[in-house]
Amino acid sequence: MRTDYCGNINASHIGQEVTLCGWVNKRRDLGGVIFLDLRDREGIVQVVYDPDLEALFNVANSVRNEFCVQIKGLVRARPEGQINKDMRTGEIEILGKDLVILNKAAVLPLDWNQENSEEQRLKYRYLDLRRPLMSDRLKFRARVTSAVRNYLENDGFLDIETPILTKATPEGARDYLVPSRTHKGQFFALPQSPQLFKQLLMMSGMDRYYQIVKCFRDEDLRADRQPEFTQIDIETTFLDAEGVMNITEGMIRDLFMKMLNVDLGEFPRMTYADAMRRFGSDKPDLRNPLELVDVADILKDVEFKVFSGPANDEKGRVTVIRVPGGASLSRKQIDDYGKFVGIYGAKGLAWLKVNDKSAGMDGLQSPILKFLNETVVNELLARTQAETGDIILFGADNATVVSEAMGALRLKLGEDFDLLEGEWRPLWVVDFPMFEEVDGQLHALHHPFTAPRDMTPEELANDAANAISNAYDMVLNGVELGGGSVRIHDQAMQAEVFRLLGISDEEAEVKFGFLLEALKFGAPPHAGLAFGLDRLVMLMTGTTSIRDVMAFPKTTTAACPLTDAPGEANPQQLEELAIQSTVKNDE
Repeated sequence: MRTDYCGNINASHIGQEVTLCGWVNKRRDLGGVIFLDLRDREGIVQVVYDPDLEALFNVANSVRNEFCVQIKGLVRARPEGQINKDMRTGEIEILGKDLVILNKAAVLPLDWNQENSEEQRLKYRYLDLRRPLMSDRLKFRARVTSAVRNYLENDGFLDIETPILTKATPEGARDYLVPSRTHKGQFFALPQSPQLFKQLLMMSGMDRYYQIVKCFRDEDLRADRQPEFTQIDIETTFLDAEGVMNITEGMIRDLFMKMLNVDLGEFPRMTYADAMRRFGSDKPDLRNPLELVDVADILKDVEFKVFSGPANDEKGRVTVIRVPGGASLSRKQIDDYGKFVGIYGAKGLAWLKVNDKSAGMDGLQSPILKFLNETVVNELLARTQAETGDIILFGADNATVVSEAMGALRLKLGEDFDLLEGEWRPLWVVDFPMFEEVDGQLHALHHPFTAPRDMTPEELANDAANAISNAYDMVLNGVELGGGSVRIHDQAMQAEVFRLLGISDEEAEVKFGFLLEALKFGAPPHAGLAFGLDRLVMLMTGTTSIRDVMAFPKTTTAACPLTDAPGEANPQQLEELAIQSTVKNDE
């Protein structure tokens, strides 16, 4: 039906007749001459219809935006002065010789010239994706996946599929369950990741596996989360953490060079402890120069219990952020920041303005100044290196609350004060704790198949609280691109980890019996990493939501306006599955 794509026509085609298909992006009637901007996935080209051919001119006059048409015409150079340097096809135009309306378009429910609500965009996603901005993102995503495949396959990795219908295993979120018709009362689970299967593939001798794979998690959504998302999943045998990090860092650096002509350079390393201490986050945005500075030792003996309480509590934390030029903030602006940290559980936000450092205590301003003597204040100024015009913001509470609240505040201040430096700042975060304690119970910080670093099962049992996992996360601009670890390949170590996590032998056998059995038969050392493809493409295309780089995403309530999913099941289907709904009609 066509000889080429609209966006590929250029000066080399001048004098040739072409046949193109696409959608009318815009129609203009200028002094009796009709111009149609014809669009397909590769771009837009201008088609001109003269009134000399009356029947053809009348057809051109009848088309409207988004009509699907086929045109035939002669490629010619645009007249001098009418060249459009902003268009790939701006040097030429097509003199229309024929026009066939393949399908008319009704009045559009989306306005191309205005911002449409996301609900509308998702409901009419097939129209939204016609927009060059959206189609370009999907084309970019396709090139990313192609580049990833080429890189990994050239390095000896095999693309191997793993099951979608599988068994529920703990991965940190709720499973999506699929009822079985042939095994009534029993359920499959959609995989949160192919974690156990890729480990089994390593035990099968596949050596290097990868998969660009759908994963499913029933969790509360936000801009970088979806109920179904795509991972670049990687696993290797006989490689340690350093080997996996070298391969995957090389892949990401190669990808950025090929796709964006950006040299990311060598990725720095940072320990989890340093990241939390300096930035309050295990995925710090290094473009932001602000850092958290711990001051608990300075404030242990002050009268102000808001400070001295956490300063003397081993589970507490007192930290500050110095904001250059922040003394210009109004009281309302400071109160707004106080409300912001309240989202993360902070009870308030104390502050100290340095209006004139040379004036000593008289040059300072703060409602808490009466609780702080001159010695304490001077130590605070020295440690934070505060200067005239700065403000010091305090966080004091439980260590977790302080880290989350002040870490989030640091990011907000960096944006509000336009402090971000550089375009791309990657790093590796390493040396994560093996476990975290919640209500007296240990939980795996990554997942229960991550190996501890340099510990025997006996040593782990005796010092679990201080165990460091052999895990690593790749972070870019404050976004976790991917995480991985060296896996447990020893049955005794896996059993000990399960025990520490409160998983009984019986429960372990029910949930992971196949894995424990496989560990008996010469399981090799293995390690891997999984990248979030959606997040990676989101960052590379400069958008802020993974929904912008997915063809048919869900809303924040995990619904699909396009198909009205989820929907009610047919009663006969429910009966076949031995399922009865307990939801009342008014719910």
